[in-house]
Amino acid sequence: MRRGVRARAGAIASVLAAAWAVAGCGAADSGHARKADPPAGRSASPSPRVTSDEDLCTRIVGHWSRELLDGRGYGDYQSMGLSGGQYDILREVVDSARAARRQGTADVGKLIDREAREGCAAWYRSGGPGTGPWR
Repeated sequence: MRRGVRARAGAIASVLAAAWAVAGCGAADSGHARKADPPAGRSASPSPRVTSDEDLCTRIVGHWSRELLDGRGYGDYQSMGLSGGQYDILREVVDSARAARRQGTADVGKLIDREAREGCAAWYRSGGPGTGPWR
């Protein structure tokens, strides 16, 4: 009788070990199923997109300019994630946008985008932020 129990236990263990290996859970593979290889000519992960300092400045100044123009801005330049130089650009852009709005300019958004881009380009062309966090 003992032989039958051992034989069955051995058979069950063999089946479980085979199922474990087929499922990709074998000891040789650190416990994770193997991922399929990427198609030829493509990498396993996309390349990260790099945003230039100038583009980031333009985006954040444009965003906060719209928020302030619409009365939704809050806090100081630090709470907005701006440096002192970016805040200077923001104030100039908002002043221009307010003046254009008073004059009835139809698309103030384009003005904001253009002036933010020009202001940030000039700022980074002249060296951008200095060594202090406020510059």
